[in-house]
Amino acid sequence: MNSTPAGPEQEEREEREELARLLPVVPVEQRLSPGRHSHHKDVLMQLIDRDRERRAESTRSLPRPRRFSRPALVAASVAVAVAATLTVGVGAGRHGGGTAARPGASSTGGATHSAVVTLDRIASVALRSDVEAVKESQFVYVRSKVAENEGAFEGPVKLGEPHERQVWFSQDPEPTIDIGLIREYGQDWPIEVGVEDGTDPADAGIPAGIERRTYAWLASLPTDPGELLKLLYKETPHTWDDGDRDQAVFGQIGDLIREQIMPSATAAAFYKAAARIPGVTELPDAVDAAGRHGIAIAREDTADGTRTEWIFDRTTLDYLGERTVFSRDTKRGKAGTVIDTTAVLERAVVDKRGQEPDERRRAARN
Repeated sequence: MNSTPAGPEQEEREEREELARLLPVVPVEQRLSPGRHSHHKDVLMQLIDRDRERRAESTRSLPRPRRFSRPALVAASVAVAVAATLTVGVGAGRHGGGTAARPGASSTGGATHSAVVTLDRIASVALRSDVEAVKESQFVYVRSKVAENEGAFEGPVKLGEPHERQVWFSQDPEPTIDIGLIREYGQDWPIEVGVEDGTDPADAGIPAGIERRTYAWLASLPTDPGELLKLLYKETPHTWDDGDRDQAVFGQIGDLIREQIMPSATAAAFYKAAARIPGVTELPDAVDAAGRHGIAIAREDTADGTRTEWIFDRTTLDYLGERTVFSRDTKRGKAGTVIDTTAVLERAVVDKRGQEPDERRRAARN
């Protein structure tokens, strides 16, 4: 019996299944907040929808809808995955707008007075911190509690239950596709750079830098706040928030301080640099994913109607976590609705991928 030719709906379903199989299991680097990762997922789905509409138009004159070839699918999935992971930032906007970037601007042209004062105090605490240097053969370990939006695509935000996440980041300074490991939802996932079919993995590696942070690279950054801010405005990928560079840089600093270990002078410089970004404010109360209350250093993305908040302990000024909320009522949620939230519970230096700090201590005692 002759088989019946596949119809447009079956073709479309097969194409989506093929694309799903080709997408990387884990993003290039899981340094993104759940909300930022969700944003890039939304972008990918919009690209798929737009392509479907174009192909629907073509069916009016063609006998069957056009199918992507495998190389095209791979290229699209890798490009989106790389954009979603190398352009880091939490809750940063998508549509531009906001104040024009002013690298190295004085604090009077940057954050509000209260935010400047608080960031200066936070920087002083960071500068006094005793930080263990990380060797190139070791891994930075961070254990967090996170919750992300589990609502329908472009629908109302529905915050999921908080769950634990552990990451191990390689400190190898040489270009590599092997970034580290993430343990989440009861499973270990490699953190790798997506490699397009036909590409030599040796040519796809990412060296230590703003796209793959290591302790040694962070230690090499200028500790003068003005010089550091100029570097951040220059190096932050332009695939973020095309118009609002201030928001992009604020988000970049947020990513740099969240799941990293860095020299105390570098951490202090980041906080002082943040005080020079226009639109940065201080909030009296915010809650991280572990339910801990603290003060927040925040910046609003006016185009998106969202606000990114870095949360610090009121007494010690230690970093607690970060969250993104709606800053005004939108069709996806009312003002104050939490879109994603993180609480950093532990940072450590370990010798092996997948090793937890208590395992290292037990090994040392033995």
